[in-house]
Amino acid sequence: MLLVLGAFAVVPLLLPWIVSRIGARAFYLAAILPIAGFVHAAMLTPVVLAGDIPFETYAWIPSLHIDLSMRMDTLSWLMTLVVTGVGALVLIYCRWYFRGKRENLGQFAAVLLAFAGAMYGLVLTDDLVVLVMFWEITSVLSYLLIGYYNKRAASRRAALQALLVTTLGGLVMLIGVVLLVVEAGTSSISRILAEAPTGAVVDAALIMILVGALSKSAIFPFHFWLPGAMAAPTPVSAYLHAAAMVKAGIYLIARFAPVFAIAPPWRPIVVALGVFTMLLGGFQALRETDLKRVLAFGTVSQLGMLTVVLGYGTRDAALAGLALLLSHALFKSALFLVVGVIDRQLSTRDLTELSGVGRQAPVMATFSIVAVASMVGVIPTIGFVAKEGALAALLDEAMGGAVWGIVAVAGISLGSVLTAGYGIRFLWGAFATKRDAAGDRLPDTEWPDPPMGFLVAPLVLSGLTLVAGFAAPWLDKVFTPYADTAPLSTPGVPVPEHGAHLALWHGLEPALWISLASIVLGAVAFWLTRGWRPAKRLLPFTAADAYNGTLRVIARMSVVTTGLTQRGSLPVYVGTIFVVFVAAEATALLASDEWRAQLDAFQTPMQLFVAPLMIAAGLIAIRARKRYTGVVLVSVTGLGMVLLFATSGAPDLALTQILVETVTLVAFALVLRRIPSRMGEHNASVWPVARAVLGAAVGITMALVAIVATSARVEKPISDRFPQLAYELGHGKNVVNVALVDLRGWDTMGELSVLILAATGVASLVFVTHRADTLSRAISSLPTDAIRTRRPLVETDEGVKPRGTGGGPMAWLVGGQRVRPENRSIMLEVIVRILFHTIIIVSLYLLFAGHNLPGGGFAGGLVAGMALVMRYIAGGRYELGAAAPTDAGRLLGTGMTIAVACAVVPVFFGDQPLTSYFWDADLPVLGHVEFVTSTLFDIGVYLVVIGLVLDVLRSLGAEVDRQAHEAREQAGVSVP
Repeated sequence: MLLVLGAFAVVPLLLPWIVSRIGARAFYLAAILPIAGFVHAAMLTPVVLAGDIPFETYAWIPSLHIDLSMRMDTLSWLMTLVVTGVGALVLIYCRWYFRGKRENLGQFAAVLLAFAGAMYGLVLTDDLVVLVMFWEITSVLSYLLIGYYNKRAASRRAALQALLVTTLGGLVMLIGVVLLVVEAGTSSISRILAEAPTGAVVDAALIMILVGALSKSAIFPFHFWLPGAMAAPTPVSAYLHAAAMVKAGIYLIARFAPVFAIAPPWRPIVVALGVFTMLLGGFQALRETDLKRVLAFGTVSQLGMLTVVLGYGTRDAALAGLALLLSHALFKSALFLVVGVIDRQLSTRDLTELSGVGRQAPVMATFSIVAVASMVGVIPTIGFVAKEGALAALLDEAMGGAVWGIVAVAGISLGSVLTAGYGIRFLWGAFATKRDAAGDRLPDTEWPDPPMGFLVAPLVLSGLTLVAGFAAPWLDKVFTPYADTAPLSTPGVPVPEHGAHLALWHGLEPALWISLASIVLGAVAFWLTRGWRPAKRLLPFTAADAYNGTLRVIARMSVVTTGLTQRGSLPVYVGTIFVVFVAAEATALLASDEWRAQLDAFQTPMQLFVAPLMIAAGLIAIRARKRYTGVVLVSVTGLGMVLLFATSGAPDLALTQILVETVTLVAFALVLRRIPSRMGEHNASVWPVARAVLGAAVGITMALVAIVATSARVEKPISDRFPQLAYELGHGKNVVNVALVDLRGWDTMGELSVLILAATGVASLVFVTHRADTLSRAISSLPTDAIRTRRPLVETDEGVKPRGTGGGPMAWLVGGQRVRPENRSIMLEVIVRILFHTIIIVSLYLLFAGHNLPGGGFAGGLVAGMALVMRYIAGGRYELGAAAPTDAGRLLGTGMTIAVACAVVPVFFGDQPLTSYFWDADLPVLGHVEFVTSTLFDIGVYLVVIGLVLDVLRSLGAEVDRQAHEAREQAGVSVP
C-alpha cells in the first residue's frame, strides 16, 4: 500500500511530458496506476474477509508520533476499490472526452491522477493527523480541477468557492482532530475507536470533525458549492463529485459513527442536516433544466441520504449504508459520464433542447435507465438492495421509539419520492421525444454517434449496478465485519429479532411497500412538474447569497482596515513597530524578579576604535540633508561590524557582512535614482522631539535586553559543542558553514524562503504588467559569437542587433554602447571585462571551500552577484542580459528545489530530513577526495542568492531604466 501511494506521488510528475508527446492517449497510461491499486485491493479481499487486516506503517515524524500507516479494513477496502476502480474508468473516459485537445491537458492529467492518489491515502491511512493532510491536499487539487477552464470567470469563481468552503471546514476539523488526539493520547484512528473516549472535550471535537465532514460532502448549509462546481469538465464531476471527493466526508462519518453515534451531539447534527439536505437537493433537482445540474442537486440529495444512513450508527444501518455508498458511486458516476457524452456530441445539456436522442442512441439510453433504476431503487439493482435495507433498519429504530429513527424514516421516504421524480426527469430530458405547447412532436435532435471507447466507462459502471445487485449475498458477507463494529440498536431501543442482511428479496415487508410507494409518488411528482418553470428563488436569499455576502463584508472590512493601518507613511510604520517593541520588552524586563549583568569594558582594542566611529556616523546621518549621504553614513555602522567580526575570530561573518553591506548600498543607490537627491521641506521630520525620545527608548531597551539576555544563561549553550558536531556530523572545519547547511539546515531553509519572497515582492512592485524582463532578453537572445566577439549593437526596425563584421571597433562590453555617453566609462568597461570571469571563479572557490575555510554558498553567491552588479553598472541593462542570459525566477526556483531535495531525499532512505551523507576515496592524481551531500544544499543557497541579486538588478535596475527610457521618449528627449 505504501508503495502504491509512493507511485501516486511520483507518476503524476511525468504525465505532463507524456501528454505533450502522445496527447490524450496518455490517459491510458495514467489509468494503469489506479488499475494496479484496484487489483492490489482485490487481491487482498480474502485477507480482509478473514479479518486479518493488512497493515503497513512508516515512522514519518517520530517526535510527534505521526506515522504513514496504512490499514485496510472492510470500509477502507470498499473505498479503495471505489477510488481506484472509478478513477481508472474516468481516466480511460478522459482519453475520448479530451480527444483533439492539448491546452493544459498535461497539467489536468497530472492533477487528476494526483487527486486519485490523495484519496487513496485518505481512505487507507490509520493516522488521523495524516488524514487531515490528505484531506487538505484533495481540497487544493479539486480547486485546480474545478478551475480547469481558467479563462472562464464562472470556473474560477466555482473553484474558489469550493476551495474556501471545504478548506474552512477542514480548518475547523483540524481543531477537532487536535482535541481528540490530545484527549485520546494517540493519533491512530483504530486505537481511538477502540478506546472510545468520552466527555465534553470529545463532544466538542466531534462537532468540529462533523463540520469538516459535512462541508466536504456538501451537506446543508455547505451544499451550495457542489452545484457551482459543475463548471468543471464532466470527468471531474463524475469522479470528484460522485465517487471520490464528496465521499471523503461520508467516509469520515462512516468511520466514526459505529463508536461515536451515541454521543449527545452526533445524531441531532447528522440526521437533521442529512434529511434536510436530501429534501432540499431533491426539490431543487426537479427545478433544473441543465442535465448536469439535475445530477448535481441529485448528488446533494443522495449525499444527505448517505449521511443519515451511515451516520445513524447501528449495525443494520451500517450494513445498508455500505451498500448505498457502493451503489451511489456506480450509478451517479455513470450518469455524469453519460451527460459528458451528450455534451461532447451535441454541445448542449439543456433538456429543453434535446428530443428523440433515446431512439438514436438506444444502447446509451438503456444503460442510463439501468443507472437511474439503481438510483431510484428498482429491483434487481444494488440501489434497491441498499434502499430497502436502509428503510428496514431505520423502521426498526422508529418502531422501537427512537426519535431520530422516526425523523430518518420520514425524511428518507419523502426524499425517495423526490429521487424518483428527478430520476425520471433526467431520463425524460435526455432521451425522450418532446412535444411543444400545442402537443406537436418536436423534431429529433441530430445525434452523431460517439466512438465506442467513449461509452465503455459509463456502460461498465451501469452494468456493475446490476452485477452488484445479484451479488448482494456475497456483499452481505463482505460488509458484515464493518457492520458488526456498530451496536445492534440505540440504547433503550429493543434489539431486532433477526439481524438484517443484504438480499434481492426479503418478502413483502414494510420497507418494500414504502419503496414502491415512493417510486409511484415520484412518477406522479415528475408528471406534475414536467412543464414547471418556477421562479428562480423561492426564498429571499439562498446559501450562496449568504456566502457571497460574507465575502463582500470581508472585502469591505479589509479595505477599511487597510485604510486605517496602511497610511503610506514609513515613519508611522516604523514608529508603531518601535512603540510595540519598547512596551513589550520593557514590560518583560520590569516583570523580571532578578537582573544579572556581567559587563566588560571591551574585549578587543578594535572595539575602542570602531564603536565611536559607528556612533558618530549614526549621529551625523540624522543631520544629513542628502539621501545618498545618509545611506552611506548608515552603511558605516555595517562596515564597523565587519571590523568587529574580523577581530573577534569570525571571518565568515565579516566576509558575509561586507558583501551584504555592498549589495545593500547598491540597491539603495538604484532606488535613489528615481528620488530627489535632497530632502526638501516636505520631507522634513515631524515631531523631532518625539522621534528622539522614541529612538533613545529603543536604544536603551535593546541595550538592556542584550545585557540581561547574555547574563541570564544558567546552562551551557549547545553552541559550545558546535565545533565538535561540525567535524563529526558535518565533516567540516568551518563551524559557521556547517551549522548553516547541516546542523541548523531548517533555519537556512526558512531564510531561503524569505529571500525568494523578498525578491518576488521587489519585482512585483516594479514590474507592473508582466514579470518577464524583455529588454535583457533582447541581448541574451543574440548569437553567442556576437557576445564573444563583442560586436557593437545597432538599433533596427526588428530590434537591437549586433553590427556586421565590417567596420567599427569592438566593444569591451556588448551592451556598453547602449549607455548614455555622459554615464559611460571606458576604463570601467575594460576593468569589468577583465575581472568578471575571475570574480566568478572566486565565487565558486568560496562555494566549495566554505565547508572547511571561510566562505560558503551565501558568500559565494554574493560575490557572483557583485560581478553581475559590475556588469550592469558598466554596461547597463543590455549588458546584464548578456552576463546572465536566464530568468532570475529560474535561479531562485532551481536553488530552492535543490535545497528542498536535500531535505526530502533522506526520508526515502529511512533517515531524518536534511541528513548529510559523507564519501571519501583515494583517487589517482587527485589524491584523497571527500564529499558531503550538504555541499548540494550549499549550491542551492548559492543559486538562490545569485537569483536574488539578479532579480533586484533586473527590477530596480533594468526595469527602472526601461521606464525612464520610455518617459524620455514620450517627452521627446533624444535617447541613444
